[in-house]
Amino acid sequence: MQPATEAGQIGGESAQDERKSALDAWVSMQIGQQVSGLPASADASFRRYFRYKFTDGDSQRSLIGMDAPPPQEDCRPFVRIAGLLADAGVHVPHIIAQDLPRGFLLLPDMGAETWLTVLSEDNADERFSRAIDALIRIQRISQPNVLPVYDEALLRRELELFPEWYLKKHLGIDVDAALRAELDAIFDLLVARALRQGQVYVHRDYMPRNLMDSDPDPGILDFQDAVYGPVSYDVTSLFKDAFISWPEDRVLGWLELYWQRARAAALPVPASFEEFLHDCDLMGAQRHIKVIGIFARIWHRDGKPKYLQDVPRFVAYLRTVIARRDELVPLGALLDRLGL
Repeated sequence: MQPATEAGQIGGESAQDERKSALDAWVSMQIGQQVSGLPASADASFRRYFRYKFTDGDSQRSLIGMDAPPPQEDCRPFVRIAGLLADAGVHVPHIIAQDLPRGFLLLPDMGAETWLTVLSEDNADERFSRAIDALIRIQRISQPNVLPVYDEALLRRELELFPEWYLKKHLGIDVDAALRAELDAIFDLLVARALRQGQVYVHRDYMPRNLMDSDPDPGILDFQDAVYGPVSYDVTSLFKDAFISWPEDRVLGWLELYWQRARAAALPVPASFEEFLHDCDLMGAQRHIKVIGIFARIWHRDGKPKYLQDVPRFVAYLRTVIARRDELVPLGALLDRLGL
């Protein structure tokens, strides 16, 4: 999540145009005809995606070109993890062609609609049931020493985005010794709970914007930052999304459905749903705090202000679990003082 302007520029428009021209030429060489891509999607990273439509015999085809400029991005994890997830039997793009030194990939076109645009109150149960099944397939193939570990150092680096970017940079708050001690106590609690959970493969952004309306459904994207870590992380992300919120009673029902299926699949979830929900609540709190910091960073460092408008959504998620967990009362008091 780190481009330099609202357009995700790197060294200005000329550098972007040069990379786009180079990508067009590379894709043209791969398919054997001259093509020029149109923007397919944008995200909060340096990566860009372009859709290439062309005629192949009597049929119309469409492929996606990924531009992931080195050294800001590295395509190798995407390629490696795509293969890993494909082996799990979930729908991910296979790699048609690659130029890793230049940061170019050619991928199948999984369509233009993400779940963010097609989810509704009426179809959410059916779709989330499929998302749960896909997640469990991924988690069932989990092994240690394959993906990077979601360890204490990474959990704490993520949490530190909140004081660094939201408190200091965005709100202009001096994090003095007293506030630092308060934050440390909260962070210690969240990290300890995450580390004692069962460990599985973690997508890290398993949410509707990264699930494609495709056949088979869902198509899964943006998995290149996957790690080996807490079993509750991805399913909590799925239902406590950055861009769409659901009534808490429906969230609890979906979490219980996941827990039941995870137990049946012999995944390392607790024996009781209440204990699993406790894990989800504190894991979610870690993620929500991190994301607030990320959104502030995207604005102040990268020039993308639109993400900050979703901070109240994450504060609402935090307030929900604070009301349910006595150990999070200090976090609630901190939010009160910050006026959040």
